[in-house]
Amino acid sequence: MAAAEITTAMVSAAFGATAAQQKQQDDDPFRKGDFVVYPTHGVGKIDKIGSEVIAGHKLDLIYISFDENKMTLRVPIAQARVTGLRKLATPEVMAQVMKILAGRPKASRLMWAKRAQEFQAKINSGDLKMVAEVCRDLQSAANGSAPSYSQRNLFELAIDRLAGEFAGVAGIDKAEAIVKLTQTLVDGRTADTARSDRVREEAEANLPEHAVSLTSASV
Repeated sequence: MAAAEITTAMVSAAFGATAAQQKQQDDDPFRKGDFVVYPTHGVGKIDKIGSEVIAGHKLDLIYISFDENKMTLRVPIAQARVTGLRKLATPEVMAQVMKILAGRPKASRLMWAKRAQEFQAKINSGDLKMVAEVCRDLQSAANGSAPSYSQRNLFELAIDRLAGEFAGVAGIDKAEAIVKLTQTLVDGRTADTARSDRVREEAEANLPEHAVSLTSASV
């Protein structure tokens, strides 16, 4: 399993934070065996926490393995929170995520290149709610009707990240998580369409008779 390199900047920042005693007390420290989320890699597992001399400095490191891509990431403890490393979402947060998935997609008039950048930034943020928003807004890719390869690619990346964490929280495998998340998207669109049809029917029912005749004649 390959190990990701720690940059000189990370070493300097971690050493500086430790030397200056800038670390705050962590009320919920990371421990061996924890499943955690690293923004740009998704869900991994802490294999160990130990010390290593790098660039002449002794650093306390968190070793995180990512089985899917056979990679081990070393994160200085002093910089862990800054890099966005966090534990899995709570069931309460996951419930909010499911509500987002079932919501109406957000319309945008931005050019696709700009939207794609925003979607990618949300995916890499590590914020589960933002990742859910990407899935919701690109939901057409869930049934294969996405208009472009890049849209489908971003959707698949987002749903994969979301499924990895959902699986960990729910205690199921990733494949099952993807099925459940995709079904939530589909159910949300179905319910939204039904609501729109009902509102339109109610509006037409409340129109004056001559207006209804004009509407029918224009169809």
